[in-house]
Amino acid sequence: MKNITISLDDAVHLQARIKAAEQDTSVSALVKNYLVQLLNGTNVSGQSEFDRLAAREQLVRNRLFAARKGLRATNNLPREALHDRA
Repeated sequence: MKNITISLDDAVHLQARIKAAEQDTSVSALVKNYLVQLLNGTNVSGQSEFDRLAAREQLVRNRLFAARKGLRATNNLPREALHDRA
C-alpha cells in the first residue's frame, strides 16, 4: 500500500474531518473510497454512471407510456402542428 500527501484548504480539511467523524471513519478512508469509486466508474451506491442513466431513461419511458404518450411526434402533436399547416 502506498502513502500519498495532498494539500487542502483549511476549510476543506475541517469539513472532511467532520464528514469522516459523522461516518465513523477517517479522512484517509474517505479519500480512498472516493478514488476507488472514481476508478471503478461507480457512484456511492455502487452503480455505474451508464447503469444510472439507463435506469433513469427507463423511468422516463415508463412515465411517458403511462401517460399514453410515446416517443413519436405523432403521439404528442395534433396533425396541424406536426405539419405546420396553420
